[in-house]
Amino acid sequence: MISYRVRPVDLHAHQFEVTLTVPAPAAEQVLSLPVWIPGSYMVREFARHLSQLTARQGGQPVALEQIDKTTWLARCSGRSPLVVSCRVYAFDNSVRTAWLDAQRGFFNGTSLCLRVHGREEQPHRLQLAGLPRGWAVATAMAPADGKALTFDCADYDELIDHPVELGTFWRGDFTVRGVPHAFVVAGAWPGLDGERLLSDARKICEAQMAFWHGRGKPPFERYVFMLNAVDEGYGGLEHRASTALIASRRDLPRTTPGWQPGDGYITLLGLISHEYFHTWNVKRLKPSEFAPYDLTRENPTRLLWFFEGFTSYYDDLLLRRAGLIDDARYLQLLGKTASQVWATPGRRVQSVAEASFDAWTKYYRPDENTANATVSYYTKGALVGLCFDLTLRAAGGSLDGAMRRLWALRRPITEADIRAAFAAEAGRPLDGEFAAWVHGRDELPLEQLLAGVGVSWQVQKATPGQALGARVGESGGALKVQAVMHASVAERTGLAAGDELIAIDGWRLRKADDLGVLWQAGRACTWLVARDQRLLTLHSPADAPAGSGAINLGWQADAADGRRAAARAWLDGR
Repeated sequence: MISYRVRPVDLHAHQFEVTLTVPAPAAEQVLSLPVWIPGSYMVREFARHLSQLTARQGGQPVALEQIDKTTWLARCSGRSPLVVSCRVYAFDNSVRTAWLDAQRGFFNGTSLCLRVHGREEQPHRLQLAGLPRGWAVATAMAPADGKALTFDCADYDELIDHPVELGTFWRGDFTVRGVPHAFVVAGAWPGLDGERLLSDARKICEAQMAFWHGRGKPPFERYVFMLNAVDEGYGGLEHRASTALIASRRDLPRTTPGWQPGDGYITLLGLISHEYFHTWNVKRLKPSEFAPYDLTRENPTRLLWFFEGFTSYYDDLLLRRAGLIDDARYLQLLGKTASQVWATPGRRVQSVAEASFDAWTKYYRPDENTANATVSYYTKGALVGLCFDLTLRAAGGSLDGAMRRLWALRRPITEADIRAAFAAEAGRPLDGEFAAWVHGRDELPLEQLLAGVGVSWQVQKATPGQALGARVGESGGALKVQAVMHASVAERTGLAAGDELIAIDGWRLRKADDLGVLWQAGRACTWLVARDQRLLTLHSPADAPAGSGAINLGWQADAADGRRAAARAWLDGR
């Protein structure tokens, strides 16, 4: 059995000590660390945090030769165990890597555990040692029989798919369909309403199990939610039987009298729903390009619009079906997603299939031009999911049914599989829809499709920033341009990211709200800006087209009964 001993050796230096033991090693034993973690599609070079690598065999030193940025070769003699030790610097307070300080520890195996080439399919064991007094452990790994703080995995892939939370966290437990679930929260303020959090999480889990399995049971024996509550932060990363989450502690439910769930808490519930849905959609039902994962390089796929985008479609919809939000709140969230996409000029430049393929180099490396050159496969993918769902329902099927058809395949899938499942639900091929919505760059027919279920589409009055076509923020007491949208007033004026906005027509600008007072769309004006220590005078033409406002969705007052019934079936999942 391949075994790892992980010890938090220096809390203040944020260092784990990892000892790997390889029984009966190869004469030339290759070891490597992954360069990325499944679910987060960017090469992150985890090996850069390794140091002090040493190897011994039979008590004697073994030379380690580094053969590339993340791979080492140990030349072994005989069959006695190879013991490799290293230090890992852990100071990334995200869900993707590793963290260690005096209050908390967390790690993914991709950051700490070297892969033993040729032995990946053998059982692997993880032992924790030297934990500070009072620290607890949370992980979905199976505990080893009779061994404290020791966990067993069937192979290397399973080992690195179970993150580990360490520290003095809050923990609550519940059971869904006989499957134990744990929810741990690190860093919460006093007064956390854990019972509310558990109750709402349970409703999400119950709704999703019903979605995928009807009355059946899920394909996992236990599940763990690990939430790291911080001052500011948001995100999650899915695993086969757990998820790592990060959110602002202000968004957690509290026992304070009169507390009511606000937008922040609803957003957190959406994140919980999103990551739990991934337990099926991407962890088990996965693209063929991920079978198996190649953790030495990028694994591009053109299907993230389905695996991430459709998950984003269902995360809020399943909150509605679980009774955690009402129809009005769901339409508000849907309108917010549509507004985000419509405010992105890149939707006319890049299809969601192209965005999926480019995730490794574009989505995870945004800059000031990202909105002009790319579209999010999360947000537009969610709208594509909505378009397909309403189209399938109009034909007598549903996206729910198509998802369950794909799940029943019990294997990695291709776009051809998705097309076949949709055709079976619709009773006809949807090649035109795939060409336009997945591989095309034209506008989605959302307004028309939503009208078919009695939902109205209204464009609100643009804010000054939307009308100007620029993202503007206050920084260091100055008003600065963060991004300029293509074909906007800001672009025609000559504004650029990094410009400090000083005055309009001689009037001083100090705050973002001043834009709404001093600038009006459709009026020529003169801007004074600072760029690279130079003062520049720029002119906005009167004929520059202003950007539009956010999209507001609501119920049509005069919707026919048939449309209302269609809306109920859609929202209720019938």
